[in-house]
Amino acid sequence: MKRLIVAIAGLLAIPFMLGAPTAQAQDYPSRPITIVVPLAPGSGMDTLVRLYAEKLQQSLGKPVVVENKPGASLMLAATAVAAAPADGYTLMVSTSSAMAINLVLFKKVNYDPVKDFVPVSFYVKSPFILVVNPDLDAKTVPELIKLAKESKTPLNYSSPGVGVAQHLSVEYMKQKYGLDMVHVPYRSTPQSITDIMAGHVQLGFAEAGASLPLIREGKLRALAVSSSTRLPLLPDVPTFAEAANAPDFETVSWHMLFAPAATPKPILDRLHAEMSKIMADPEMKQKAATIGLLPIDPPSIADTEKYLASERDKWGSLVRKLGLEGSQ
Repeated sequence: MKRLIVAIAGLLAIPFMLGAPTAQAQDYPSRPITIVVPLAPGSGMDTLVRLYAEKLQQSLGKPVVVENKPGASLMLAATAVAAAPADGYTLMVSTSSAMAINLVLFKKVNYDPVKDFVPVSFYVKSPFILVVNPDLDAKTVPELIKLAKESKTPLNYSSPGVGVAQHLSVEYMKQKYGLDMVHVPYRSTPQSITDIMAGHVQLGFAEAGASLPLIREGKLRALAVSSSTRLPLLPDVPTFAEAANAPDFETVSWHMLFAPAATPKPILDRLHAEMSKIMADPEMKQKAATIGLLPIDPPSIADTEKYLASERDKWGSLVRKLGLEGSQ
């Protein structure tokens, strides 16, 4: 009799348990939401997050707080958010480094980009610009490839560090065209760009926000952008795909909003819909473009997961080919 009562009680509880996520989603949000940013205040990522956080706050009716948690190659933020409750109140913005490259590059990663997170919104690409010293005898990508192949000594290229997206972008180009160039890693983007400008190294893929002023001043020459579409701020600079007749060439970072993996689907759908509305605003698109980013119409969560899988395969394979697996 006692077992029967327990069994009946369990059956009666099932509808309530099944309804819990739905009820939670209907009440969402009931308190402030935190978006964790893995970079310092003032970065391009931080600037854009604060812009849409304000609009999310207006549409959701609850405070949306931006919390900066830089460090450990963007992994400090990811580790913290992976351990957060999956209730839609702790979100994170991240990039290809933390969510595609570091998994293979680092010996130890304290989170699983696949199992611990689900994408909420893929809203901008962060392209790089292929820049050279103005004195280099190459005004186009084909001329640079020809020069690299014919040079008696290998050309040097800079990046902000081993295994970062800028480094891997040049290596991707090298492998595609069979080039021999020497990597000169620096500790920061400004240092790596300054030495191209000074002629200590010949070229590099550089972040748009950091290199645009120097390109406009004639201190760097822009040959191509790494995205599949041109940058609005450099309409006359071709994409690498156009410049080198390589339709499949695209090496970009990106910004995505993530949530812990077990976040209820109705909450994810609500956040995705709100972000899609926000990023459709011409003003938001203009502000993203102004800081050197490429705004996109957020694809579905399912399509974003497919894109993430392709990015992990692309960058992971390259890191392994370069012998960098577990090198950090």
